[in-house]
Amino acid sequence: MSTRREALQQMAWLTAGSFMVQNAFAFNDVKNKKVGVQLYTVRDLIAKDAKGTIKQVAGIGYSEVENFGYNGKFFGMTASEYKIFLGDVGLKAASGHYMYGNFGNRQVPGTIVYGWEKAVEDAKAIGQDYMVVAYLMPNERKSLDDYKKIAEDLNKAGETCKKAGIQLCYHNHDFEFEQVNGQVPMDILTQQTDANLVKIELDLYWASRAGQDPIQFFNQHKGRVALWHVKDMDKTEKKNFTEVGNGVIDFASIFHNAKLSGMKHFFVEQDVCPGNPLDSIKQSIGYIQSNLVKHL
Repeated sequence: MSTRREALQQMAWLTAGSFMVQNAFAFNDVKNKKVGVQLYTVRDLIAKDAKGTIKQVAGIGYSEVENFGYNGKFFGMTASEYKIFLGDVGLKAASGHYMYGNFGNRQVPGTIVYGWEKAVEDAKAIGQDYMVVAYLMPNERKSLDDYKKIAEDLNKAGETCKKAGIQLCYHNHDFEFEQVNGQVPMDILTQQTDANLVKIELDLYWASRAGQDPIQFFNQHKGRVALWHVKDMDKTEKKNFTEVGNGVIDFASIFHNAKLSGMKHFFVEQDVCPGNPLDSIKQSIGYIQSNLVKHL
């Protein structure tokens, strides 16, 4: 669990410090070898039993989680309650997903446009290092001007995060790479935001589905892709979600380029699972630990 691993990491630094310096090129941030999971993957189970499900996630071997669905509370728990619970089960909430929040007349707390300061306060209280804009609703992205306004708001939200010691990120799907009037929305979101205030959480499935080469994206945005969603695509024409290692994405090459990316944390995510999602995330972490962590 987290405490034990941190102790082992401290020992490693003391006994092998010179080796780590000599091999700095080899992605030497030990924390990044922790495997995280986006809890949205187990959302249906969380809806029935949040604490029991998250405890099972820890038992599978995950040491970090990425939250979703913040609405003033975390899965029905206050920030202080959730922090204590995570500590009890040996997990760290390294990141969390949030909405932009343009829902017409509805004001949804904990979004970029409404209640952001409180969301940042609570994220800091539980020890989150990152806050991520998860998804843009269709009504929020009708035009290039919408994307320009979103970029402006992301900069402001990023400033609020930065003051609290938190990094804001933007999480992609595929639509950001689809041209709108001759322009690529992702270009607007990256070029019109401050790279120090707004970094990227690259969803490897959605980027690949959009025809993007993740490594080329890393080259275009060196050091800015701080977070990854490690999500695989199956071999069928439908390009369904599948467990990591079952599909077509070349994760070994991607993990080998983690330093180029600037990756600090990565999270397994599987939007749809064929059976019990706990079985899926167990299979995924097994593959990652056996085949991918060695590339970091």
